[in-house]
Amino acid sequence: MAKVSYVGDQPIESYGIIGDLHTAALVSREGSIDWLCLPRFDSGACFAALVGHQDNGHWQIRPAGQVLDSHHSYLERSLVLATYFETATGVVRVIDFMPPRNSHPTIHRIIEGVEGQVEMEMVMKVRFDYGKSVPWARQHGDQLSMILGPNALLFGSTMKLTGKDFSTRASFTVSEGQRHSISMVFYDSTGPVPRLHDASEALDACLSFWHGYMKACTEHCAEYQELVERSIITLKALTYGPTGGIVAAPTTSLPEELGGVRNWDYRYCWLRDAAFTLDALLVDGVEHEAASWIKWLVRAAAGDPTQLQIMYGIGGERLIPEFTLKWLPGYLGSAPVRVGNAASEQFQLDVYGELVDSFYRFQVSGVEPLEEFWPLLTAVVEHVEGHWNEPDEGIWEVRGPRRHFTYSKVMAWVVFDRAVKLIEEYGAPGPLERWTKVREEIRDSVLSKGFHQLVGTFVQDYDSDRLDASLLRLPLVGFVDATDPRMVATVAAIDQRLSSGGLIKRYETGDADTDGLPGREGVFLACSFWLVDNLILQGRFAEAKARFDELLTLGNELGLFSEEYDPQTHRMLGNFPQALTHVGLINTARYLVANAPEELFPTGRKPARRLARSPRTARA
Repeated sequence: MAKVSYVGDQPIESYGIIGDLHTAALVSREGSIDWLCLPRFDSGACFAALVGHQDNGHWQIRPAGQVLDSHHSYLERSLVLATYFETATGVVRVIDFMPPRNSHPTIHRIIEGVEGQVEMEMVMKVRFDYGKSVPWARQHGDQLSMILGPNALLFGSTMKLTGKDFSTRASFTVSEGQRHSISMVFYDSTGPVPRLHDASEALDACLSFWHGYMKACTEHCAEYQELVERSIITLKALTYGPTGGIVAAPTTSLPEELGGVRNWDYRYCWLRDAAFTLDALLVDGVEHEAASWIKWLVRAAAGDPTQLQIMYGIGGERLIPEFTLKWLPGYLGSAPVRVGNAASEQFQLDVYGELVDSFYRFQVSGVEPLEEFWPLLTAVVEHVEGHWNEPDEGIWEVRGPRRHFTYSKVMAWVVFDRAVKLIEEYGAPGPLERWTKVREEIRDSVLSKGFHQLVGTFVQDYDSDRLDASLLRLPLVGFVDATDPRMVATVAAIDQRLSSGGLIKRYETGDADTDGLPGREGVFLACSFWLVDNLILQGRFAEAKARFDELLTLGNELGLFSEEYDPQTHRMLGNFPQALTHVGLINTARYLVANAPEELFPTGRKPARRLARSPRTARA
């Protein structure tokens, strides 16, 4: 357990997440909700201390005196979070959860005595508009309302609530076996006031929902089972229930470099990340997730499919203008704090490959009939046919000049490879001979221009000798075999030149023309998982397991992972929790357990299931 400090900003890894499949809140190990957007992931925050300070909104419940130790845990196979506090007089836990939404977004906080007797205190500052606006608070008997324009919150509590200095406070004692609770519901101030439900009854219903959802997770991943299940729950928590859109992360502007400007809003649905996520969930038989996402995609791409964007709002919105919140200082002074994402206007060729590959996988798994969506896919393939030879911003969304990124060209190859397979294997209508020819043209382009003869490796783009961790995905999408000497050399070079503390960076930063941004960043955790995947495909199982086990130590005590990590300061970086990182964890665990020798898993494993996720490799 960790010693608790109540001064200064909390490390990213000190947070847990709760959510209701519409939005999510981050709860610190200090018992403080420091981030919550209502009513959706991408709405304005009413608690924004995470990227500001306490006056920008937070809701803390903690012992009034000295805390000796504190730690988080989730109640079994759920998104119900418990924070334990140990004091000189006793132990108390705060149970936080958001019931999967049927009507209004609600947070319940139950304070439960575990041992002895503990004096507790609650301090809450609600600040709408990302920590800027103070609401109007009114007492209604034993309830409290806070209203600002259309936004309204209603609180009910077993403790007496008082107001002081534009904050709401409570002091109370909790003894062993005793429970107190406080609940908050969000509603439209112009509509009827909702009813607050009993916290204990809501807890039972919330646990029942999550246990029911996890019944679909029947796979056994040996010693990694618990972390795989936690990742599956986290990915579900990042899904917007009404549409099936999946956010990359529930936060904005958690920095890739402390004090730097590489701060982005991830509360949107990237087609790439969503495709990766659904691919991971499909293995667990959660077919309805994939079906919902396909329908979301068709709605978002309605009209001219060639205008497909790399990302959308969680409801399918196309306009995601980027602006900064100048009143927020940023996490540990890492300004600016951004809302929206200008990368939504970029041209990223790889997204088309992820899209068509997803439909191919859905067809193989029998999720959705091909006929209904083939016109959309045909339009996408024809669009790529006319644009694959153009430069783009690439998978990492560089904010400098467009380039001919090797990975982008490989994913253009995937577009035609999967389209050809859909025609050959499932009888889809299409110009088989023409698309087969384009597929080979792209392959020849990559092998002649994306492989640097002097360096002896695949390279980031056609006009440089730089390395890029996205090249680790070439075997994973079936472009080249992992044991091909060119790929073996590329993996070795990436491990040497892009490694920091044994972890993999996306690419080399620091040069003005690298990505159009100043500063550097931490290692990108998904890339480190991709490297382990390559080691597995090369048959280097013991080394792969050692690297994977080390990667798993970078999560927090809850099994949650951020986007990036700083090997020097040993701190998480980037938005949190990050869907792509959890996808990497799930996939690598499955790769390893299904293919490594039995002696690496003395506690047992599911009967071996050989790698089947990558399409058959077309050897170069």
